[in-house]
Amino acid sequence: MNKHLISLAATLVLTTPVFAQNQTAPSPGEIVDRASQNEWVKIAAEDLVIMTLAPDSHGQPREVMIQLIPEPFSQGWVKNIRTLARAGWYDDITINRVQDNYVVQWGDPNYDNPEAEGEAKPLPEGLRTIDEEDYTSPVTSIRIGEMPPEGYGWTRGDAYAAWTDLYKGWPIASDGKQDWPVHCYGMVGVGRGMSPDTGTGAELYTVIGHAPRHLDRNIALVGRIVEGMEHLSSLPRGSGALGFYTAEESSKRTPIVSVRIASDLPADERPSFEYLSTEGETFAEYADARANRRDPFFITAAGGADICNIPVPVRRTDR
Repeated sequence: MNKHLISLAATLVLTTPVFAQNQTAPSPGEIVDRASQNEWVKIAAEDLVIMTLAPDSHGQPREVMIQLIPEPFSQGWVKNIRTLARAGWYDDITINRVQDNYVVQWGDPNYDNPEAEGEAKPLPEGLRTIDEEDYTSPVTSIRIGEMPPEGYGWTRGDAYAAWTDLYKGWPIASDGKQDWPVHCYGMVGVGRGMSPDTGTGAELYTVIGHAPRHLDRNIALVGRIVEGMEHLSSLPRGSGALGFYTAEESSKRTPIVSVRIASDLPADERPSFEYLSTEGETFAEYADARANRRDPFFITAAGGADICNIPVPVRRTDR
């Protein structure tokens, strides 16, 4: 078990009784606010996707920022997404499905859409075909050999996995042999058809409801939304099957004006973000505070939290 896991385990086990009655304990947000600069990790511009939606009904601009998942996870799909973005393929597609408490999905409205009326948009050359085995990765984040100690809160495992943890700032689950990304709120995945189809990345979705963990290992997760989630979660729900917009609801489809990789923009136009390192002491304290709320509003500490209830703090640094 690595040093971070040991220190966090000690925090969860030892400090909970001490602070249970402390009504002046800092909130998770206050803990994050006092993190030192060296605990923040910059998101590489090559891993940042800028999705520009058509302006809203009041003419206000809408941008959604997506961070692509790092190695070793889902890299075939990640490379396809960069290829699609650089070919301009995503430009002028639409959001076609909004299913309440589940997902928002976007892509070519004439591809695999129950209400399709025209020819599907040709895909660019060079896209990879990815195997289902790539939904998981050989163990990289979880150290095998012993289970976490009793009281180790949110990494204890759940109904879906023996262990859950964070790897380079991402929620990961494990069975001890394979690791896989977790379907938390705001995670971005690849739409696909029936197996053995694994999708190319031309159709993407994001989770807008309770974490659909049953999708883990059954579909590729490729990223997460780090800004602009409100532009997707607030969209009108579709009344067709699985939340697709019906032909009569075609006006509800939100156009996607463009999708760009931040590294392709001039340096002075690139948005910049960083996340709080999940290896540092501040994150350990933050995770403990999420699992055991002690700030004044709370009466009883939960004593734990599932992996999706420990969101990794992300902040914009260019404004």
